[in-house]
Amino acid sequence: MITIGQKFPSFEKKAVVSIEKGKEFDTITSEYLTNDDNVWSVIFWWPKDFTFVCPTEIAEFNRSYSEFRDRDARLIGASTDSEFVHLAWRNNHDDLRDLKFPMLADTSKSLAEELGILEPTEKVAYRATFIIDPQGVVRWVCVNDLNVGRNVKEVLRVLDGLQTDELCPCNWEKGQETIGA
Repeated sequence: MITIGQKFPSFEKKAVVSIEKGKEFDTITSEYLTNDDNVWSVIFWWPKDFTFVCPTEIAEFNRSYSEFRDRDARLIGASTDSEFVHLAWRNNHDDLRDLKFPMLADTSKSLAEELGILEPTEKVAYRATFIIDPQGVVRWVCVNDLNVGRNVKEVLRVLDGLQTDELCPCNWEKGQETIGA
């Protein structure tokens, strides 16, 4: 599995970026994750579209979108479903219609496989979350089994801690004292 300190792999994938007719799809590359403007990236994976736990997570990331933006973090969702399945799901699920972030389609499963998050039996992605710094280096990875949703507040807490570039004690939250070096 790709882990902390490693570069996030290069990729080029289709994504759903809107539900507006004629503007639904775009291509996203790994260059989207690295930039000169000091923006972090959070990419999170779910197993399958049109399931039960996945939309609860996606909707919560969407509700927290402005919190990620306030932290200069770009948010990307991903699964091994196609961009067409993503679009149909967004069009037909009340909680997903107004997503503010792209839904990456890894239909070849090549990126999930390179990341080491492809479940071996069903060949779908685990619930994996990667926080990537502006240089494209993975700074945090969390992977849940297929049946357990993640905690978006914890992703934000860890992002806050990483962005301090200081020592953050157990249960530390933004605004609290860090540990002096």
